[in-house]
Amino acid sequence: MVTAPHEGAIRDVPDPVASEGTVIVDVHRTGICGTDVEFWTGDMAYLHQGHATYPMRLGHEWCGVVSAVGAGVDAGWLGRRVTGDTMIGCGHCDRCRSGRHNVCEDRVEIGIRGGAAGALAERLAVPATALFALPDSVDDAAGAMVEPGGNALRSVRAAALAVRDRVLVLGNGTLGLLVAAFARADGAEVHLMGRSRATLDFAATLGFAGVWEREALPQLAWDAVIDASNAAELPAVALDLVEPGRRVVYVGLAGQPSLIDTRTMALKDVTAVGILAASQGLTGTIEHYAAGYVDPRPLIAATVGLGRAGDVLAGWRPATASAGPKMHIDPRL
Repeated sequence: MVTAPHEGAIRDVPDPVASEGTVIVDVHRTGICGTDVEFWTGDMAYLHQGHATYPMRLGHEWCGVVSAVGAGVDAGWLGRRVTGDTMIGCGHCDRCRSGRHNVCEDRVEIGIRGGAAGALAERLAVPATALFALPDSVDDAAGAMVEPGGNALRSVRAAALAVRDRVLVLGNGTLGLLVAAFARADGAEVHLMGRSRATLDFAATLGFAGVWEREALPQLAWDAVIDASNAAELPAVALDLVEPGRRVVYVGLAGQPSLIDTRTMALKDVTAVGILAASQGLTGTIEHYAAGYVDPRPLIAATVGLGRAGDVLAGWRPATASAGPKMHIDPRL
């Protein structure tokens, strides 16, 4: 439970109860995301916009096993391994009815917005409508990577890549690396640009066509540029780099406003697409993982117990951690 910026504690709370339309999930894995870190530091925009308040329980990248179902829920969910959608719309507005519940004005976001408790816990209450079953071929490590994978897959789809198109991904954290992996699975030539030598060195081990610092980026024709960074200056760089008539995709969020020159966008006839949430990409992500087209597990640096969650949010890693960008919490440890 995060109680204030840079403050948190492990608390005993009553077990959640499966109310009508909901299930209880025994959590097996939870990923720590950059959004969680922003809540830890107090920088997350929702805190300043009134969409979230302390105390709050984080955790929106998760998997587990359904242990109880409420009234009106198919009992077949009991014992199923599942993950779930973070975005819970009202279900009644035009956006929800048209499949855009991720931008519902009245949505809650599990572990993020509207007071919905997250998965940094032993058990989690989730609407049954948000559940996605995991096949045996998607283990717990990959299961807790479905949510970031859904964001990545949606970003690649928005780029409208053809086989052998050349795509540049800005940012080489978890999201950027997953974007690169999905684009490669679609047959694109994938390059990444970043600024941390350590993370670039790790990205280079994953076999992409090119991994570059900004100063060394070659002058190539980029059929799409996908910004998965948190750098406020890179949205404009993406627009400058992309080929005329092609696409830029913005899925990363900076801590301060980013500026682009819309004259450049118009004169280059560029299509720009913004991506919020994994919702419409969750099924496809599970399918990619199950088939082995994308394997997210090398990105996981280490898995530790719930008691170390605050330390992980503050930047700690165990000495045995790999160079991957993602930390996982297993509340059973």
